[in-house]
Amino acid sequence: MKKEAKTLLTKSIDSILLAVEHFNRHLNIGRHEAVLIFLDRSFELLLKSIILHKNGNIREKNEKLTIGFNQCVRKCVSDDNLKCLSENDALTIQIINSLRDAAQHHILEMSEQQLYIYTQSAITLYNRILEKVFNQKITDHLPERVLPVTSNLPMEFSSLIDVEFDDIKQMVRNGNRKTLDAKSKLLPFAIIESSLNGTHTQPSEKELDEISKKIKAGKNWEEIFPAIKKLNISPEGKGFIISLRLTKKEGNPVYIVPEGTPGATAIAIKKINDLDFYSLNLDKLSEKIGLTTSKTIAIIRELNVQSVNDYYKEFKIGSVVFKRYSSLALDFLYKSLPNLNIDEIWGNHKHFLTGGKKKKQNSI
Repeated sequence: MKKEAKTLLTKSIDSILLAVEHFNRHLNIGRHEAVLIFLDRSFELLLKSIILHKNGNIREKNEKLTIGFNQCVRKCVSDDNLKCLSENDALTIQIINSLRDAAQHHILEMSEQQLYIYTQSAITLYNRILEKVFNQKITDHLPERVLPVTSNLPMEFSSLIDVEFDDIKQMVRNGNRKTLDAKSKLLPFAIIESSLNGTHTQPSEKELDEISKKIKAGKNWEEIFPAIKKLNISPEGKGFIISLRLTKKEGNPVYIVPEGTPGATAIAIKKINDLDFYSLNLDKLSEKIGLTTSKTIAIIRELNVQSVNDYYKEFKIGSVVFKRYSSLALDFLYKSLPNLNIDEIWGNHKHFLTGGKKKKQNSI
């Protein structure tokens, strides 16, 4: 591994360990803020280490500083050569970054259950990326017993918000005396709503006032935060390690932000040009996985790649059909290849490619 990449990885692991340590502290002084700051730093340094490890650049030409957080995420989601994050992975990282921003620059209040959900989801993701790219685990660096522990396990995310929203309603009804407390408790929900909608700016005082007015008017949280309603907690567990993943529900995709989109996060915007998403023709796909086009087609047929909407799409221009594949399809094939017997698959499918007269397949 390159020296700079190795140093960044070491510093990143140091930060994730400090996040765990602060989460488990018995003192609450600055605890929430410290956990979020160290989690955020751990991800930024991890992504920079991965970019360098995969021969990418973390410095723009003639720039003194390295690239920022959002650009790291963007590269690791959308660059075929650097990709290590799914859109849902990026969603978790973006939420941590936005919460850290609020905690570092103003006042952020959240319940212990909220902090646990965000911390455990972040550590689950961090461990998965660390193992996938560097073949390491967090438990190589600390005992399992000190991973985030809580005596107050999280309920369903929607149920958690129901409980917390009841408290906020009471604060809002009490008038000016509790206004600041109510706004502080509303802030994490407003931040997550903004992140899910692709806005990286922090909610303003005016926006928080508007939310408070809606609560006074009797609106429920699903009406005020419709994007949060689409957020899931997916628990996974083995042994002593509890894994949590934050995901968007089926039918609510997370999109990639084009470079230079003003005020947008790295993970949320409409796909204006599908050809940018389905960017690979058969020749490019074959070249990247190191196989002939014929054997690539055989594997595509074996794994039913063309049946997955996010992997494959056909574009008809005039009478010509162009067949295109996404970087998600490439990532799926990369992961699948080590477990495949390519010669056997070729034997099962070559009759389709070599037998009889074939129609010409068009691709760009």
